[in-house]
This record gives sequence, structure tokens and C-alpha cells, in this order.
Amino acid sequence: MSAAAVERPFGARPLTVLADEIMERRPGYRVEIIGGQILVTPSPDAPHARALDRLRDPFAEAGLAGSETEVLQNISIWLPDGPEDYATPDLSVVDADIDDYYVENNAYDPVAFRLVLEVTSSNWKIDLQTKVTAYANAKVPVYVIVDRKHQRLHVLTDPAEDEYANHRVHAPGEIVTLPESIGAKVTLDVEKILKAGQRTAS
Repeated sequence: MSAAAVERPFGARPLTVLADEIMERRPGYRVEIIGGQILVTPSPDAPHARALDRLRDPFAEAGLAGSETEVLQNISIWLPDGPEDYATPDLSVVDADIDDYYVENNAYDPVAFRLVLEVTSSNWKIDLQTKVTAYANAKVPVYVIVDRKHQRLHVLTDPAEDEYANHRVHAPGEIVTLPESIGAKVTLDVEKILKAGQRTAS
């Protein structure tokens, strides 16, 4: 299944209210508002969760889950694109005082985010296109995409308006070092992460 977009009818209630109602009716689904549209994504599969689990280790080993930063899953970032826009990355490196940056609707000011990371699912185009623009506009310094569809890892840095000035694509066999601006030196084994995200043959 893929993400479905829901547009607000003219004169209807706020999108955040509609998003909350969808989440109540569909527990486990991810609901985001990007570009004035509600995006609804089904619950991730086991390989998605496995890849995300493998990713936590290098961040923790680098000391990012410490006194200055935290490594958190599924916390929402408030987006400047619209008055109700927010996204929920799979994993984020944030300042340890993240609670001080709460905006509303369980979303936080993008200034507290050092890195956001997405593991693609059936809605891979959103992660590779829509969210690139959204996170760049929010000036998130580093955006990492584990692209299970094409078996690549993307590292985007230096946000400038609605895009990232630097976009590097890495293949299995490469070891990637993320920018130390996130708070520590983190290296990722592309093959190990992508392999964790693959479905095993039955």
C-alpha cells in the first residue's frame, strides 16, 4: 500500500483536526501534513523496523544519545511551508533540550533538529521528493534516506530554500561518514542497513 493524500474541502475544519481523527480511526498509521495535504501511510513492515533498529546502534555508539543530543524515533517536526504542516521522520538527532522547542500538535521547531532520517516504504517517492523540499525549507542540516526501493543510501546536506545543495548517493559496499555537525562522527555501513531492510525469501 502507498500513502494517500487527503485534501481539505472548502470551508472545512483545520487539517490538524482531520489528521487527529484519521489517526484515531486507523491506529498505527502515520499521518502527516505536507504542502497543505494530509498524507496517510500504513504501518511499516518488519524489514523497515529492522533497518531502523540497525541504524540506532551507530548513532548511540558515537555518543549522540548523551547530554547534548538525543536520538529519537517518530517525533514530529513543524514545517514552515504552511500553518498546519508537519512531518514525522523515522529517526531524528535533536538537541537534548527538545522539550523547550514544542510548537503544537506534538510537533517541534525545526531549529532543534540536527538530522532527520527516513527508511522508505511503498511511499518512497514522498521520502525522495516531497520530503526533500519540506526538510530543506525547514533548514534541517542533514537528511538521510535509506532507499529500499533502489537499494541506495542518500545523504543530503546544506539546505538552500527548497532543495539541498549537496546530495550524495551511496551503494552497498560503501561506508558513509555523516557530517560531524550532527554532534559526533557517525559511520554507516550501507550494505548492512539495506540488507536489514530487505524482505527475506519465503
